[in-house]
Amino acid sequence: MRTTAPGGATPRVVAVVFAALAALLLSLPSLAPPARAAAGLPVAGGLHVAGGKLVEGNGSPFVMRGVNHAHTWYASRTPQALSDIKALGANTVRVVLSTGDRWAKNDTADVANVVAQCKRDRLICVLEAHDTTGYGEQGGAITLSRAADYWISVRAALAGQESYVVVNLGNEPYGNTGATAWTADTKAAIRKLRTAGIHHALMADAPNWGQDWGFTMRDNAASVLAADPDRNTVFSVHMYGVFDTAAEVKDYLTRFANAQLPLVVGEFGHNHSDGNPDEDAIMANAQALGVGYLGWSWSGNSGGVEYLDMATGFNAAALTGWGQRIFKGANGIGSTSREATVYHS
Repeated sequence: MRTTAPGGATPRVVAVVFAALAALLLSLPSLAPPARAAAGLPVAGGLHVAGGKLVEGNGSPFVMRGVNHAHTWYASRTPQALSDIKALGANTVRVVLSTGDRWAKNDTADVANVVAQCKRDRLICVLEAHDTTGYGEQGGAITLSRAADYWISVRAALAGQESYVVVNLGNEPYGNTGATAWTADTKAAIRKLRTAGIHHALMADAPNWGQDWGFTMRDNAASVLAADPDRNTVFSVHMYGVFDTAAEVKDYLTRFANAQLPLVVGEFGHNHSDGNPDEDAIMANAQALGVGYLGWSWSGNSGGVEYLDMATGFNAAALTGWGQRIFKGANGIGSTSREATVYHS
């Protein structure tokens, strides 16, 4: 999510599909634990990619169904927010953190506390560094390399949490300027984390303010996954005004599914200033294809996008129309979410 409202509709680009690229995408395997060991890859002990999907350490598929919570700006609200989000049926929460470059840093102790709270509420915790938002276009935004340095600085809070935590490299790490650099920069950030000993499932947000209208992530995801020494990266698209028709939603999600590339809709809304996303199509297609989704956001939005609040004033008893839709509507969290099996042992 942008930290300021978009100034206008995002341009659309007609993608050219190359047969050779399609063949490459389809041919790259996602390795289950025995095959990973045979290939010389680390054997995943927690959440990991296998068969083009995110699975748990025991091999059970895990499909994210949850929402975003802006912890870095509303830390005092986090304990109750996570409890309320869980009570409404979510199995995952994506937590906004700051590297300290644009907002106050969420340090190791704070990150450890967030992880503990997620575990208390039996939620999978996707931790994201927000300071990368709109790099190249928004003042003060940092590089993915700098975000990787942040994750390394708080790795003590991540150690041993591979079954419970996904590390989201950086939120919307490019605007629309210079977005093609996303591929090389994402590969480099992943390698930096692996070299530092961080072997969690990673999540890579798309460029173009997360919406990938230029298809940089879509067309390069296979090479990014192949460049991860652990082959343990999930891709995340944010669906706002670019995805305002069912056909666009289905096409994007289906291409990843057909290529056996792991994808999550890391943010989406029911409305936006850059267009009217088709939330019904997003949720229906995600459910049909086994794709995770994380709606934006629980509460506390400002800057003209207050309509994206799911709960009025962080009050779970006062769900907005958007909150009612995502938690209680067709293909919503309440009817499709399944708790991670790690909490059943």
